[in-house]
Amino acid sequence: MSAKSRIVIVGGGPGGYEAALVAAQLGADVTVVDRDGLGGAAVLTDVVPSKTLIATADVLTTVGGSRQLGIRGLGRVQADLAAVNRRVKGLARAQSKDIQRRLEAEGVRIVQGHGVLDGPSRVKVGDQVIEADTLLISTGASPRELPDAMPDGERVLNWKQLYDLEELPEKLIVVGSGVTGAEFASAYHALGAGVALVSSRDRVLPGEDPDAAEVLEHVFRRGGMEVLSRSRAQSVKRTDAGVVVTLSDGRTVEGSHCLMAVGAIPNTAGLGLEEAGVELSASGHIEVDRVSRTSVRGIYAAGDCTGVFPLASVAAMQGRKAMWHSLGDAVSPLELRLVSSNVFTSPEIATVGVTQTQVDEGLEAVAVKLPLATNPRAKMQGIHDGFVKLFASPSGRVLGGTVVAPRASELIHPITLAVSARLTVDEVAAVFTVYPSISGSVAEAARQLHIS
Repeated sequence: MSAKSRIVIVGGGPGGYEAALVAAQLGADVTVVDRDGLGGAAVLTDVVPSKTLIATADVLTTVGGSRQLGIRGLGRVQADLAAVNRRVKGLARAQSKDIQRRLEAEGVRIVQGHGVLDGPSRVKVGDQVIEADTLLISTGASPRELPDAMPDGERVLNWKQLYDLEELPEKLIVVGSGVTGAEFASAYHALGAGVALVSSRDRVLPGEDPDAAEVLEHVFRRGGMEVLSRSRAQSVKRTDAGVVVTLSDGRTVEGSHCLMAVGAIPNTAGLGLEEAGVELSASGHIEVDRVSRTSVRGIYAAGDCTGVFPLASVAAMQGRKAMWHSLGDAVSPLELRLVSSNVFTSPEIATVGVTQTQVDEGLEAVAVKLPLATNPRAKMQGIHDGFVKLFASPSGRVLGGTVVAPRASELIHPITLAVSARLTVDEVAAVFTVYPSISGSVAEAARQLHIS
């Protein structure tokens, strides 16, 4: 009987714990070295907390829009931020404990501490040395900090520190209009805080579909949010009353609190990676191929530390693929065209496959964009903003799509299935949809792309 393969995983985020589950199910001897809590930032300080907060904000958005549906007498509904944040942190801790119980039930050994590579086949945790046949690095990323805008945890905050607030900010200045900045700006605005969004680019969400970003920015401005485009923050300082953000052109913005949402840096320093021969990019990310291999045989990496696509779903899949490959199971390379992503603003923005930017840059494709304002179910629900956009090849194969709507994260799934299965627009159009339904717009877009 051959000895079990020894798998050591450094980092307990989605890439790490999903890899551990796969490896354990395939009969390996698995050790997870975790420093910050199982689930990593995704569970404890990022995805689970932020989306829980956003779920509360969504309720207030729904209540706020109920008058147009004929509902009266709700009065003034307010968010108790202290209670909201207690729930947020409680759910995050509970999810982390669920992950720990699942790993322990599968026989995974959990070692608490800071793991450092000691060559290509062992990890040191304090004085303990753990030998490995295969290593997986899944250490995630941390909020990027600027020298003139350092978080203090009280008035100047990063996204990990928001959940310690006891009261709703009178005015929250959000620096950075990427996904993180836009999501928190949307959520806190819905919760009742005054919000100013500082964007160095000409629009919010510069990496998303431009039509979608335009809709979102219109919703932000219409709701009273202050959006400062083409405005780069130079410094953030505390004042007696709160904070002042100085822009590069000399203008200032005053508020009670400031959230710094200016990107993330990979947690790869001080891990012994370079000493072990692992190649890093100029930004410090671990270079990996489509089955999560690094430049060193037997060492894999997954998640935000690789910079492939900063999504928990991608991290988890990278971790699974690493284990399937290392343990000789069937595996196919990661295909980013099949990854659906979502921005949890109000409305949400979901995308998969080919993008508008790719089409604008010369990719041969045809597109149809249907506004939700013409969808009968949207009318019934009082939805005025958003659209369904579908991209197809000249031969009619579905290449991708964008959905801007409440719960767009759910509506993107049929488009993702179409892209994954290489369906044609006629095949999508031929499938029955419920009437009335928002998803009916997906089928209608496919019908309009029919090639006679």
